[in-house]
Amino acid sequence: MSEIFFYVQNLLGIGHLRRAAVLAKAMAQAGLSVDFVAGGVPVPGLDPGPARLVQLPPVRSADERFSALLDDRGIPIDEAWREGRRAALLEAFAASDPDALLIELYPFGRRAFRFELLPLIEAASARPHRPEILCSVRDILVEKGKSGRAEEAAALVERHFDAVLVHGDPAIAPFSASFPAADRIAGRLRYTGYVVEPRMPPEAPGPVPEGEVLLSAGGGAVGRPFVEAALAARPISKAKGLPWRVVLGPQYPEPEAARLVAMAGPGLAVERFRPDLAQLFAGCSLSISQAGYNTVLELVAAGARAIVVPFSAGAESEQAARARLFAERGLLTVVEEGLLGPAALARAIDAALARPRPAPGGGLRLDGARATAAFLLEAVARRRASRHDGAAPTGSGMGGQRRS
Repeated sequence: MSEIFFYVQNLLGIGHLRRAAVLAKAMAQAGLSVDFVAGGVPVPGLDPGPARLVQLPPVRSADERFSALLDDRGIPIDEAWREGRRAALLEAFAASDPDALLIELYPFGRRAFRFELLPLIEAASARPHRPEILCSVRDILVEKGKSGRAEEAAALVERHFDAVLVHGDPAIAPFSASFPAADRIAGRLRYTGYVVEPRMPPEAPGPVPEGEVLLSAGGGAVGRPFVEAALAARPISKAKGLPWRVVLGPQYPEPEAARLVAMAGPGLAVERFRPDLAQLFAGCSLSISQAGYNTVLELVAAGARAIVVPFSAGAESEQAARARLFAERGLLTVVEEGLLGPAALARAIDAALARPRPAPGGGLRLDGARATAAFLLEAVARRRASRHDGAAPTGSGMGGQRRS
């Protein structure tokens, strides 16, 4: 039996999975046992700490527009695949018998996985000792643009969820700014603060260099245009005389990655993956990156000079919205993806290098992982008390909008 059953499904990049791993490690540090249930393609180097990794049959998105879901053979999933995965998930949940079920993003996203998530929630609700049912969600949602989706999600929260753990700060990005039905579930919202990876991982691959321009593409799945534009900006910017390090990410497409690795030489290092990327942010002269939640928060925590290019293909709006809010606080510079090109990036590089580094932390609350673990520790204590005395649990923390 594990105390926390934590479900996370990544489809394109690795940001959801990385943030979930940070949370899992914080839970373990708080003394909780965790089943970390992953539904995406396995990611090399993922570190959920001592959590028990439960790998479901993996599925990924066919492209950045989420036009289809593909299995590990690259074949579109069908009903037989869904039945098999649903059975595997429910079997893992029954074996876990947790005190808390934590689901990343759903019901605010991952509607394509209702085939397994609704049965999972129903199985949890039907247990003799019902676990706490919680959602873990980042501060800003992708704009759906479809009528009724927000009301549908709010209804699911009202019907099934004890709390929604929002990993952000309402003073910067209230959940209502990207979720129009937030008032309906205000009593269930809990703002934890931002979740950020600790700067120094347990094992770093070597000495941390300083003074570099650090170009990183997150998971790398959609990073090729961004990386190519930045490398083309290098010789026409004031950073041309500085050493550059390129971290492509484990999902950067081949053979483009092999070609870039072969280009490495004096003044240009190219790597597929760095587990100590957050520490590199702290020592670089300038970071140029995409604008995923994890990357932006690591940059802010490190006090790095930073240029970010938010991913905005299809209906993606979340990265751009957060980047603009942080830029307004003087924490980074934004180059819109639609304006991406060598000349625009070179101008941004020159301007960023002329500015002083921001203060580490930027005045943001960055203790979201610890606060989430503390909330879950209380939830587990409530459920165990209810098992002991046979009464319905009380004090579920649903009496109003507050920070954990």
